Amino acid sequence: MPRPTLAAMPEWITPAEFHAATGIEHWRVLYDGAHAFFRTPTYADGVALVAAVGAVAADRRPDVNLRAEGVGVGLTTRDVDGLTPRDVEVARAVSAAARDLGATADPSAVQVVEIAVQALVVTDVLPFWRAVLGYAERGPYDLVDRRGKGPAIALQDMDAPRPQRNRLHVDISVPHDMAQARVAAAVAAGGRLVTDEHAPSWWVLADARATRRASPPGWAAADASPGLPAAQRVAAVPAHGGPPHGGEALVHPRRGLISSTMPGLSRPPSM
Repeated sequence: MPRPTLAAMPEWITPAEFHAATGIEHWRVLYDGAHAFFRTPTYADGVALVAAVGAVAADRRPDVNLRAEGVGVGLTTRDVDGLTPRDVEVARAVSAAARDLGATADPSAVQVVEIAVQALVVTDVLPFWRAVLGYAERGPYDLVDRRGKGPAIALQDMDAPRPQRNRLHVDISVPHDMAQARVAAAVAAGGRLVTDEHAPSWWVLADARATRRASPPGWAAADASPGLPAAQRVAAVPAHGGPPHGGEALVHPRRGLISSTMPGLSRPPSM
């Protein structure tokens, strides 16, 4: 089968362009695509919604998650590892099908979790994580659960050894319009605001047992398009070499997909 040419590749759109479209108010762009969750009156309604999604979005191969309380749907165009105008059309169609079935959209229920592993040479550690988790490669830096159950693994380059810091952290991509509430909830749960000097670009948070040092014990990032309701990513890292289970978080509103291949997109900073 011939490989698609560059001219045949679908035109990708930015999160800003996706959110600016009409009829997609139920959807939020997270770092791996557009997501929505629809609460259904009954489980049978959820099954019916899954069938409806299959009917209107078969060409997208959407990620569909049927739960007792509703249905989650994730959209992306795999050819560009991002979003295209076709995803906008499908999002509208899925929302219309959900309305017809009496389902209610709940944007607060969507988020995507990813575990980041930092290494001086990513290729040295990627085979281990792929083998021990039984994951598949997606691009040069990412591993995914073929069953769609576990969080993705993102391999990130380090510029120097960090013996006093953990090399693992957890990224949580949440809707742009709920990022500040998530930060507030973290503080209310016992965390502390280290700095909001760069807000609304980012906030640095720490848990109750973290100790501020020249090399912070952990971080978290939030992702979004500049100036747009797009996506936010939150991450947290346990402290290493300090009080047990301590960590800091950085909420950083810059848009980035799991894949680093799309023009104009980037990963969160390695810290």
